[in-house]
Amino acid sequence: MFFIFSKLFFFLVDPLTWILCLVAAGIFTKPLARQKKFLWWALGLFLFFTNPFVFQKVSLWYQPQPKMLAPTAKYGLGVLLGGMSYYDKANNGFFGSTADRFIQTANLYHSGNIKKILVSGASGSLYQKDPDEAGFLYTEFQRNGIPASDIIVERRSRNTHENAVFSKQIMDSLGIQDSIVLITSAQHMPRSVAVFRKAGFKKFIPYPVDFQEIDKKWEPRTVFIPDAEKLQGWRSLIKEWVGILAYRLTGKI
Repeated sequence: MFFIFSKLFFFLVDPLTWILCLVAAGIFTKPLARQKKFLWWALGLFLFFTNPFVFQKVSLWYQPQPKMLAPTAKYGLGVLLGGMSYYDKANNGFFGSTADRFIQTANLYHSGNIKKILVSGASGSLYQKDPDEAGFLYTEFQRNGIPASDIIVERRSRNTHENAVFSKQIMDSLGIQDSIVLITSAQHMPRSVAVFRKAGFKKFIPYPVDFQEIDKKWEPRTVFIPDAEKLQGWRSLIKEWVGILAYRLTGKI
């Protein structure tokens, strides 16, 4: 029930939903003065949520700093959280925009920083019709030169809370007590850290990847020219804030 409710609720906190509702209100309500007020609000929200400068500053404030592991740093396990792939109608898997999670995990393995990889993630689809994501990543890691014996698969989790709980169960069953490296997107890392601590993980190194924003040099276009792609960035960022609130209210962090 929590999984279904979260999917529906995130639709309601999407900035694009707010803008479209204001536009609809501006078209169908009366009198004219009220219509104009709604449309001005819609325009204002659109300009705010598509402004690259505003999004960059908020993202840099929220997301953790990039982390580098020394070549001599060795960890027994890297835990990779799902959320980077999708399937077509024929159940063929494809990488999405957050595929940096996969790339950086493979890099950590090949550089010797982690000895094994635990991939955590089922299908994130509301109707659960897609194959589990962990299975797709299991195959892709092998294509990247990582032996199957060094890949542990957790196929049940549908959200961050379940990622942590089910990963902990697997690690306990295998007797893995070493410090681990937790790998997920930078925006997702603050919530992930809180959830993993609540689930009983005592020793882990947060390793944020897939940075939505970096501290780039200032350019005039980042202040004055709207970028509709930032709506997606805000959607992900607000999802994390709402997720933290929901997890606190339900005792998951």
